[in-house]
Amino acid sequence: MKTKILYVEDEPFLGRIVKESLESRELDVHMVMDGLAVLPELEQFLPDLCVLDVMLPNLDGFSVAKEIRQRYPHLPILFLTAKTQVEDVVQGFGVGGNDYLRKPFSMEELIVRIDNLLRMNKNQSFAPVRNTQAIYLGNYEFWPQKFELRLNDQTRKLSHRENELLKILAENRHQTISRKDMLMRVWGDDSFFNSRNLDVYITRLREYIREDPKLQLVTIKGIGYHFITD
Repeated sequence: MKTKILYVEDEPFLGRIVKESLESRELDVHMVMDGLAVLPELEQFLPDLCVLDVMLPNLDGFSVAKEIRQRYPHLPILFLTAKTQVEDVVQGFGVGGNDYLRKPFSMEELIVRIDNLLRMNKNQSFAPVRNTQAIYLGNYEFWPQKFELRLNDQTRKLSHRENELLKILAENRHQTISRKDMLMRVWGDDSFFNSRNLDVYITRLREYIREDPKLQLVTIKGIGYHFITD
């Protein structure tokens, strides 16, 4: 079975060259060009290593690495970046990077670093960490890994986007969350069409939590939403 590499790079020309070069060495390479798309693609592809550019659209590489590390504690992460400041190197390792390669780089050096990381981590399990804990929202139990919202002996199955939106609201309870942030995290862009979809999903979530009057999903006009849970 080929070693699987998730390659995250937003420069199409460089990305194509690197991807083809890695594939010529019998590696299975899946390329992603947007920071927000990394985690969903990672969960589908289940790579052996992630090669991650720092400067990415919508979500930078350092933020992406933090999310990866929470779910996949042992997955090797190799940063690629044009940044040269020591502070950037320190930040890269601080958020969970295993190695750091500055642009421009040679393919030979990239291959050596990939091989080294794979060799160092060959006995590790890259399986995701599953959070099986319930999040308590008033009288409700929210089980994000099971896509379930429970009240007493009743269980409602949530769609993927309902689940993601409720998770964002739960993580930011008693804070105002902008519509744009929610749209970018769940849909990947804040187009008019997706904005109207968000309105529909918010209406559904309000209906789902209506049995507990302590829960309030308040619209802050022109800004976003404020989720009150007690």
